[in-house]
Amino acid sequence: MFHNDVLRRIRYALAINDTAAISIFKLMNYEMDIDYLHSIMKKEDEEGYLPCRDKILAMFLDGLIIKNRGKQEGQAPKVLGLKERLSNNEILRKIRIAMSYKDEDMIAVLYMADFRLSKGELSALFRKPDHRNYKAAGDQVVRNLLQGMVIKYRQNTKPRTSNQNAFASKSKGGVTAKSGSSETQKAGTKTLNLKNSGAKKQIVKKKSNTYRVDNKPADSVRSKD
Repeated sequence: MFHNDVLRRIRYALAINDTAAISIFKLMNYEMDIDYLHSIMKKEDEEGYLPCRDKILAMFLDGLIIKNRGKQEGQAPKVLGLKERLSNNEILRKIRIAMSYKDEDMIAVLYMADFRLSKGELSALFRKPDHRNYKAAGDQVVRNLLQGMVIKYRQNTKPRTSNQNAFASKSKGGVTAKSGSSETQKAGTKTLNLKNSGAKKQIVKKKSNTYRVDNKPADSVRSKD
């Protein structure tokens, strides 16, 4: 996932305007130029687009942590070097700290974007890379967390449906969407009656994202004498 998209979506979700964004960078002792800020806020196909570097996104997220939770005495955030990369797992971790999210909070925000993740799967994303249970986070996890934040904090945004989520960009690997997680899903059963042109009607039962079709004789169709 492009860092430009992450920066743009988190700013939109939290209604962070240019002035507020520049002040967040200042908390990391970085003087953000307004023209450069506008360039990294653009989409890839827009004129004047510049890619958002790993270092810039990391500083913004660290600045957001300081803004929301204050500075930690004697422990300054690490500034990434020129060749160092910011992984999806680190992006999730920084957002989690900045927003003071617990496991249940993150699962709930992801659920708002119709994305199911169990506690065990979520825990694996925050393990150290050398831990045997560590899992790399795919783009889809980050994308849906940000989408859930937009829905949570921007009241005029409607939750994404299952069909819309199915057509979202595919993850590059790691943990992705899981339908029907028993720990996060408590959906009722909805029944829809559909009339068929033949001698039968179908009753489609939906329980969350799992469909079952039962064929039953239609009451209105009788055999001819």
